[in-house]
Amino acid sequence: MTRTQKTVFILVALIALVLGLTINKVLSGKGQGDPTALIDAGIILLPQSRNLPDVKMTDQDGNPVTVNQLKDKWSLLFFGYTFCPDICPTTLAQLRQIKSELPPEAAAKLQVILVSVDPNRDTPAQLKQYLGYFDPQFKGLTASSVDDIQKLANAVSIPFIPADTSKPNYTVDHSGNLAVIGPDGTQRGFIRAPLNNVKLVAQLPVMLNRK
Repeated sequence: MTRTQKTVFILVALIALVLGLTINKVLSGKGQGDPTALIDAGIILLPQSRNLPDVKMTDQDGNPVTVNQLKDKWSLLFFGYTFCPDICPTTLAQLRQIKSELPPEAAAKLQVILVSVDPNRDTPAQLKQYLGYFDPQFKGLTASSVDDIQKLANAVSIPFIPADTSKPNYTVDHSGNLAVIGPDGTQRGFIRAPLNNVKLVAQLPVMLNRK
């Protein structure tokens, strides 16, 4: 091996080392937790957080909410609707169970928010009644325009297909994935569906301890 070849070899090795350390830092979140275990639990953290759009919505109590100001707690955004026949009740029941099994200090850092993809039927009162069947602490958001909801859904990469509201008993095609919003109000990642209760109970506290 010539001197030039040795130099190139050393440079390539150094670059590989730096890249490896950078990727590890992104995946491990400054060394907090096992990234493999997080991914296995369905928790996918973004290498760079995303800002939420300035979308004005209404919560289950009829209060105005600006989604880009969701702060102080970790939020799990689930895009669904109260007339959903399957995915929504199953997911909300799982989230209730998962939250109940978290350590109290972890549960206190977390809030579950149902973002309605059916503003035509999901009034604040309807959301509050529906969420009360699962957990009175669960929050709901709706809007006067489905376009505003789509803007938020597309921004966090959990799109849905607006329903044809002229049809009786219509359904809405939507995802079971959750958007993870950090306490700084930015999107930090996703939780893939279907939810694995046991693994999420073990790994959510790791995620919730991140800054």
